[in-house]
Amino acid sequence: MVQERRVRVLIDEDKIARRNQEIAADIAKRDPKDLLIVAILKGSFMFAADLMRALHHEGLMPQVEFMHLSSYRDATVSSGQVVILKDVESDVRDRDVILIDDILESGRTIAFAKDLLAARGARVLTCCLLEKPGKRAVSIEADFVGFSCPDLFVVGYGMDVAHSYRQLPYIGVVETEAGE
Repeated sequence: MVQERRVRVLIDEDKIARRNQEIAADIAKRDPKDLLIVAILKGSFMFAADLMRALHHEGLMPQVEFMHLSSYRDATVSSGQVVILKDVESDVRDRDVILIDDILESGRTIAFAKDLLAARGARVLTCCLLEKPGKRAVSIEADFVGFSCPDLFVVGYGMDVAHSYRQLPYIGVVETEAGE
């Protein structure tokens, strides 16, 4: 259990909701066929749920699947190796897939998932809530990005530190004892 600390709001609920609507409108303009949302667990679950509701408002009827991939485990720094903890159950062949992740940083996780789904015959577009520019370890750019994020360890809106803070309705930064 993480000791409760103050969390500074980085991106508030209203700004997130507006951006989700904008991303949904951009996805709808692509006129996807047999749309499948694949959310990478655990961090993207809130973003994926809100984005699916926004896609509904755009007239789309996506199905949803989940992949649980990890390169962090309980650490705050990526191990560099992606592990499949849960795979999708649906056949993705000949489907338009929006692959959703919480943060595009090193790019290893989403590149791994995109390559895996594409190898199975899906047409894959990527969507990340946050992007940390200049942090890539692999060559990948998201097709849809919510926000550019400073190089801080963020929590909330599904993202955590040691399984805490996921419930926050905003994206924030845990302040340290030194007031960072």
